Amino acid sequence: MQTPPEIVYEGMSPSMSVQTRVEEEIAKLERFFGRITACRVVIDAPGHRRRHGGLYSARVHLSLPAGQEVVSSRNPPADHAHEDALVAVRDAFRAAGRKLQDATRELQGNVKHHESPNIAIVSKLFPSDGYGFLETPDGREIYFHRNSVIEETFDRIEVGQSVTYAEEDGEKGPQASTVHILGKHGLLFGEGT
Repeated sequence: MQTPPEIVYEGMSPSMSVQTRVEEEIAKLERFFGRITACRVVIDAPGHRRRHGGLYSARVHLSLPAGQEVVSSRNPPADHAHEDALVAVRDAFRAAGRKLQDATRELQGNVKHHESPNIAIVSKLFPSDGYGFLETPDGREIYFHRNSVIEETFDRIEVGQSVTYAEEDGEKGPQASTVHILGKHGLLFGEGT
């Protein structure tokens, strides 16, 4: 860490046991992500914030490279586990650890981007031969076989019906490796249609 951690006690005197716990938790985070540039921890004592009665709260603020920050605030839960400052600190650092994992993935470029499914309309159907064609929004025609239809619903497919599909290259052009029938409301067949 580039700067020493800052531990702030609001409404209470500094505590050696809390100080030790905070230092241990910071060390865990640094082992996971060694590029934390600064850390500020605030422990809020009971009575300092009247609306929570006798419960502690803790906040962790981490500064990371490239101006990124991780802020974790654990307000006391209703079960009164935070009557102990050490529990509030533990919970705040657990939440900070989860957020730090997300920030690390983002810094490394390992964030999953979910693509929306391909949607098409059944344009031609040859039930006795077990195949058909889909028409995509851009006008392309994609072949599909009865075996590519998920959950054996080929017999329920009709011309004009909306489907989602996964495309691959076939011997004679594009083909659908999987086809899911969409219901009236855009749900997959069997999800409430």
